[in-house]
Amino acid sequence: MTQVFFAEWRKLRRPTLFYGTLASVVGVTALITSLLYLLIDSDQGNSNGGEIINRITLATPHGITIGFSGSAGLLGLVALCVFASQTAQEYTYGTLRNLLVRQPKRLTLLLGKFVSMSVFTLVSVLLSAVLSVAIAFSLAGKADVATDAWTTSAAGSELIHTFINVFLSVIASGTIGMILGLLFRSPISAISIGLAWLMVVENLIAAVVHHSAKWFPGQMITTISSGGDHNASYLYAVIYLAIFLTISFGLVAYLFQRRDVSN
Repeated sequence: MTQVFFAEWRKLRRPTLFYGTLASVVGVTALITSLLYLLIDSDQGNSNGGEIINRITLATPHGITIGFSGSAGLLGLVALCVFASQTAQEYTYGTLRNLLVRQPKRLTLLLGKFVSMSVFTLVSVLLSAVLSVAIAFSLAGKADVATDAWTTSAAGSELIHTFINVFLSVIASGTIGMILGLLFRSPISAISIGLAWLMVVENLIAAVVHHSAKWFPGQMITTISSGGDHNASYLYAVIYLAIFLTISFGLVAYLFQRRDVSN
């Protein structure tokens, strides 16, 4: 599996993919965190969905993590695109056959690719966390937000917990992307269907059908990134996603073993 890991990592280090993805992460994090402070007095809200987060909330130990946590959804979409494209393009370009010549064990190949992309995601999330904290400290004075609580042990604990939650949610989104890539074997189809379902279909159904959000993976990913919300508890979201992703990944792994290597 080590060879597969480094082979996939070499692909992920291509300048267009590596720097392009990190630029997306920087842009998303900078935008969401900056708006928290630049629009703090706006009646239109300064957070997701027009929510208003005031100075009192931002000044708490939890306040240092709000911008980072708010970036989780878009970071997840970036991960979905990366996982889906890196998986499905092996069929599109016909490179899967060459990979299987070097590593004929298909599940080992699949696991190596997943671990490599997960490490890449870890780097992205770490960059997002560092950037979000840096922007928060730099804009707090301009927004008249007290930062005394941000340097306490409670704030450090909050930041660690938030980092774990965001990373889990982003990995879950990436795993969905990989599942779709294996299922449809086309980067365009996998990405478009994944984004349409998570961003449009789930939200529409959840808004219309009462208590339906707890059955949708995308909604539970959001619940994990926020540490639990009105849709479901954190523990429920973790257990549900673990079961959903395990079953889904098992099914596509079975197809991956049985299908022809060309699209």
